This record gives sequence, C-alpha cells and structure tokens, in this order.
Amino acid sequence: MGLTNEELRFYETNGYLLKKGLVSSEDIALILEEVDDIHNRMAEQPTDGIGISWEVYDTEDHPPRIKQLMHSELVSSTLNRLLRCDEMLDILEALMGENISLYHSKLLPKAGGDGTAIPWHQDYAYWKNDSNKPVMINCQLAISEANLENGCIQFVPGSHNWGLQEHERKHQTFGVFLPGHYQEREDAVAVEMEPGDGVFFNALIIHGSAANDSPNDRLMNTFAYNVTGNGATQCREALRGISIDA
Repeated sequence: MGLTNEELRFYETNGYLLKKGLVSSEDIALILEEVDDIHNRMAEQPTDGIGISWEVYDTEDHPPRIKQLMHSELVSSTLNRLLRCDEMLDILEALMGENISLYHSKLLPKAGGDGTAIPWHQDYAYWKNDSNKPVMINCQLAISEANLENGCIQFVPGSHNWGLQEHERKHQTFGVFLPGHYQEREDAVAVEMEPGDGVFFNALIIHGSAANDSPNDRLMNTFAYNVTGNGATQCREALRGISIDA
C-alpha cells in the first residue's frame, strides 16, 4: 500500500493520516468473531497476559464494561497478524524508517451508551522517559463504524509541532490529560471511519474522543509502534530492521 507524496505531506503538516480500506472486510469479520461479547467474557475469565482497565460507574450493579484491553493480540489472532503485516509495515516504514518495533496493541471497545470520553492528551506524555524521543506512531483501526455519535477519535491538526504540553495527572485510566479533561474544541477535527479504515498519528498530536451516546459499541484497536532502540524498554518485539538487542 505505502504512501504517496501527498499523503506524506498531509501527515507531516497535520500529524495524522487516514488510510481508507487499510484492512479487508474479511479480516474485520474475523476480528468481530474473536472479540464477540468481550466485556462479559473477560469479566468471567480474562485471558492470560492481558491487562484490562474497566469503566467506573456510580452503581455497583452496572454490567462490566471494558475501557481498554492491553495486549489485544492475545485475544485476536487476526489482530496479531495484522499488526505485523506488510501493508501496515510499509506505511510505517514511510513514516518512521525501517527499524520498527511493537510497543503495544490495545483494544478500545467503547460500550454503547456506557463508553466514557477519552480526555485530550498527547501519547508522549505517557511514554516519555529519559532515553526515548517522540518518534512513536499509533495506528487506530476501526473494527466498527466510528462517528461523532459513538465517540470517534478527534485530532487537533498541527499540534504535534507544539512540543509536549503540561498535563494533569490523576490515578485513573487515561489519568494523564490536558487541562479540562474532555470538552469540545473548535480547533479539533473529528475523523469518522468505516470498518477497516486506519488512522496513523504522531506521538505528540493532541487527540481525544467524546462518550459513546449510541446504542452500539464503538470497536477500535490501537497498534502502537516505536523505532527499535528508541528506549529499549519501549520495544516489545522487533518487526522490521535491527533487533532489539542490537
């Protein structure tokens, strides 16, 4: 698939890039089978090796709802295959070079009517340490339709050029965020997506999403990648280029 010069210029200017039809409808159907009833399944018997952050509600009898599921490649063999497929890595190579490593794969099954907002933030605020640079790139894959009603991702174009902003911190899921947590911004652009679309974005771009006010789950998966050797602890698995131990 790769990228055109126009797409590269758009990414460099705006800090994100939408790729329509990144994943086939057949693979989307497989993922939907593999993550069917994921909230209840993981509440009853979570898969070994995953990490789950649950939505928090005011009532104790509220059905369990996942906010994020880390290491989603362990619950979906299709996601595991896609995160390392040539179509994905060719695009990443155009954006970050050939030395590509996996940082994490994270399912975001924002529950219909129950999925809460994701605050405005920059990913590098979570990832920064003494030895890494903000060169990491995310690809968020739409497994279901994503629109304004169900809380699609929104970006502030060009904000990746502003440097790392001061974030507030609280002990909660997505507990590092810009002042104001989540509220509508006039400078934000909503990226509505069809199943199989993927949006690639920079570690410094400001992004967030509203709550899911629709009756259906908004299923997304974020694949996060790093340049191999950019802070060794940030690299779980080398997918292309030099090895992690090099």
